[in-house]
Amino acid sequence: MRRVEGKVALVTGAARGQGRSHAVRLAEEGADIIAVDICAPVASCPYPMATEDELAETAELVEKTGRKVFARTTDVRDLAAMRAVVAEGVAQLGGLDIVSAGAGIGSFGWSWELSEETWQELIDINLTGVWKTTTAAIPHLLRRGSGSIVLTSSLAGANAYANLSHYTAAKHGVVGLMKALSVELAPHNIRVNTVNPTNVDTIMINNPATYAAFFPGMENPTREDAQSAFYGMHGLRIGWVDPVDVSNALLWLASDEARYVTGTSVTVDGGASAPFKIPNG
Repeated sequence: MRRVEGKVALVTGAARGQGRSHAVRLAEEGADIIAVDICAPVASCPYPMATEDELAETAELVEKTGRKVFARTTDVRDLAAMRAVVAEGVAQLGGLDIVSAGAGIGSFGWSWELSEETWQELIDINLTGVWKTTTAAIPHLLRRGSGSIVLTSSLAGANAYANLSHYTAAKHGVVGLMKALSVELAPHNIRVNTVNPTNVDTIMINNPATYAAFFPGMENPTREDAQSAFYGMHGLRIGWVDPVDVSNALLWLASDEARYVTGTSVTVDGGASAPFKIPNG
């Protein structure tokens, strides 16, 4: 039997990147999917957001695994809309067992130079949106009598990074939310954890605006420049991990293989958080 056979998973940020990878990987292992993404511009985000066509492509990829999918454009900042879409998805697919709360954006700037709008928009999506996702989903898990919630944090949920104070604050907050929820939900047999990846090979990392923010002294940095520069972050000789590497960790946390794992963070970072590293040479 596949690891999440017959279960239903809610995945936010599902139109592309990590969210698409999570949806497809869970489906490959037997889950039906409620796929949610905003599919609309976000003013402070310096790269294009996902589209409705990309969400439809995610749905097609899920269906190719033989699993069912319920896909809707929904903003995680809108609690009423999240409650409605989760309830509709649950009604169509027969319940809810797994929550992957991963919708998020990235933007850049020194803390004292960020506009109030840029700060608030990122916090509203990356932290409050995670809370609203869990708030919409938990009543369905309680009715099920069990479940697994996996929140997407980051290395920035444990470390500090310049030019990313709002992102760092949000991802630290996601870890704190996870810990509180794990205590509240343990008596109900619902586990809550975070997955904390390093750089992931998605448009959030690999786009010109991100390169310019990370490498302000470099003229027209390329993907190859970024990969080479990011080698220094990791013990393994990598610039980033692939989305499926994060999905595999999330799948494990969602499965019964991790049935006694709750209140913790699983780091997928190529050795970036190790206290020391062997030089890459």
